[in-house]
Amino acid sequence: MRAMTPIIICGACGRMGRAILEAAAADATVDVTGLVDVAPYVGSPVAFRNRVIPVQAGLPRSPKSVVIDFTAPAATVALVHEAAVHGHAMVIGTTGLEAAHLAEIEHAARRIAIVRSANMSTGMNVLLALVRRAARAFGDEADVEILEAHHSGKKDAPSGSALQLADAVNEARGRSSGDGYVFGRQGMPGERRRGEVGIHAIRGGDIVGDHTVLFALGGERVELVHRAHSREAFALGAVRAAKFAATAGPGLYPVSRVLGLEA
Repeated sequence: MRAMTPIIICGACGRMGRAILEAAAADATVDVTGLVDVAPYVGSPVAFRNRVIPVQAGLPRSPKSVVIDFTAPAATVALVHEAAVHGHAMVIGTTGLEAAHLAEIEHAARRIAIVRSANMSTGMNVLLALVRRAARAFGDEADVEILEAHHSGKKDAPSGSALQLADAVNEARGRSSGDGYVFGRQGMPGERRRGEVGIHAIRGGDIVGDHTVLFALGGERVELVHRAHSREAFALGAVRAAKFAATAGPGLYPVSRVLGLEA
């Protein structure tokens, strides 16, 4: 029988936290050892299987677990420091992380296993692998445009997943992150530059997450699309990543490694 993976869910009372709790409850190889959130949720009792777990303000110092975090950049950095002290591995799905935040995460990964991605769904990470292959095959012959759509409550734009897709294109083309990125167009931007990557954001309604990568050539085009129907896709991916992190050594891992898409 597979060993039980203990997890701690941060932002436990939010939409993603509740989805992860449901995914964990349905997985017999996962146990929840702690729930973390901010006021006014601290102290609230949350049902999990046949028991009640109180929400705490910080990580419990109980046996080593895998911390799953989909909160906010500043909170994520604080949790990373705390997890490194306690020896907890982490799964980070927080978006909107800046260079300083990423540097803190990379530093902590010297001590603990961290799986980080702006999108934890299996489908999105397969899409990233397909985009890399397509970008290598097309090179600069194809114009690349990325379109993402999310619900009206999403705070960051473009989405972290859209930026990951753009980075996948540039990586395959031998360019650095951010090189040639154009965020929307208006006025008289002039002709499209060779190697440019256009990135566009839509916000409205309750869209969970749609991403399209368009490769446009003379006489034809290829579109690679991923649509998330519910947060369950992200929650299941996060739980799968937690199982990987529980047995991995210190390091910073992409979800593609969890899925066996790379060595």
